[in-house]
Amino acid sequence: MKVLSLTFHSTSNIGTEWENFVQNDMVRMAESLPDVKKYLLSEVETDMISEGRNTNLLLVFGEDENRRNFLENDLKNIAEELDAKFGGDVLIFDTLLNPINSNF
Repeated sequence: MKVLSLTFHSTSNIGTEWENFVQNDMVRMAESLPDVKKYLLSEVETDMISEGRNTNLLLVFGEDENRRNFLENDLKNIAEELDAKFGGDVLIFDTLLNPINSNF
């Protein structure tokens, strides 16, 4: 199992538009990814951010190759779509997680 954590930071001036995108387009996108075994879409609660909000998409892949292909292809397409729709108001941070132990 290979896991990828994508955190999307959105500025406060696109709040409603971003929320609609997450609840509709991002859910549809996550459900249509063929190599993703499971996903978890979450709003991030943290005291560290006072401006804007963070949304996290946790993707679980069966193989490292599937995760690598996603990073090389799908993530680029997602980033381009977000840039076209929101410009610099959404930043994407990716974190590769390699589980040591799990009951997930």
